[in-house]
Amino acid sequence: MQKETNVKILKKYAAQLQKGYPLILKDALANPGLLKNEGEILNLLDEQGRFLGKGYYGKQNKGYGWIISKKENEGIDQQFFTRKLKAAADERKPFYESADTASFRMFNGEGDGIGGLTIDYYDGFYLISWYSLGIYTFKKQIIQALKETVSFKGIYQKKRFDFKGQYIEEDDFVEGERGEFPLIVKENGANFAVYLNDGAMVGVFLDQREVRKTIRDRYSKGKTVLNMFSYTGAFAVFAALGGAVKTTSVDVANRSKSKTIEQFSVNGIDFEAQDIIVEDVFHYFKYAAKKKMKFDLVILDPPSFAKTKKHTFSAVKDYKELLKESIEITEKNGVIVASTNSSALSMDKFKKFIDAAFKEIGCKYKLEEEFSLPGDFKTSPDFKEGSYLKVVFVRVIS
Repeated sequence: MQKETNVKILKKYAAQLQKGYPLILKDALANPGLLKNEGEILNLLDEQGRFLGKGYYGKQNKGYGWIISKKENEGIDQQFFTRKLKAAADERKPFYESADTASFRMFNGEGDGIGGLTIDYYDGFYLISWYSLGIYTFKKQIIQALKETVSFKGIYQKKRFDFKGQYIEEDDFVEGERGEFPLIVKENGANFAVYLNDGAMVGVFLDQREVRKTIRDRYSKGKTVLNMFSYTGAFAVFAALGGAVKTTSVDVANRSKSKTIEQFSVNGIDFEAQDIIVEDVFHYFKYAAKKKMKFDLVILDPPSFAKTKKHTFSAVKDYKELLKESIEITEKNGVIVASTNSSALSMDKFKKFIDAAFKEIGCKYKLEEEFSLPGDFKTSPDFKEGSYLKVVFVRVIS
């Protein structure tokens, strides 16, 4: 049995942890200096010595570790991890059985009971992401648990931790057979080219699955579409598959063009009939407004924080201005797909940004529909920050 360390939690944080909040904050610890080795098991106690939960020490940008058990006598051993992974796989059974989707999240951190760990499925291949050295110390047990839970072609990993909290560049292969990349995986009948062995990102964000399908099925036919912060062009691909007249994808990253061309190509779409532009998004907004360009559908999915040579963008501070620039280039009766992955923004606050942007422009609008994380991205009701995705379809009335 692994050695366990008793750690006192300050009174002002104890009730929160008792109710189920899973994140161990540095400020909650009465004596953080007791923590020596990442991965050590912690018994969290209130100031009277009463048990609050059992967790592990693992520094990441969100805190000092996670509570992973509310049972004082539960061992954090091989059987523990196997139980957690099997329960997660059982809940994803409909995804495994899907005929038109072969890419989804099989294990989603604290939502499935182990913060700091995610596992994604790509047509027989599994990708494990480790978000701290602490959780990585359990690599042997977690991989064994995965092997006991599912059959697989190969396993890859992303170490999303170093001393700066960044991805560690390496080959990423763990075991099984090596994939032939790009790996072509299905999502709602469409194709995505993904790379499990090439940097921190694989080529598609799985959490936007339902949004892409909605764009394809209900908002694209006969429309002109602008896809801002386009990354590998996934939204534009689905818009084109839905019958868009033309798509325009804009991203500042040089590799976005070749990646977007690839995604169009694996879906049999003529990429030369689309516009794929490598440019600072903020500069393109000004260019489009100056040229009096208008689009029927504008898709906004910026990172929570972005920095280019001339601009620094923070969703919390700057999303309203981004919306105002989008309204200016959206056709009357057109739609803006406003999306943010900022855990610092609630859906209510995000909608207030939308309302303020339209009022300042002097336009009326209608909220068509909204999305949060899909079912495979299981969240904990005790950890609101885990439900980070907010997407709202907004129709520009006048």
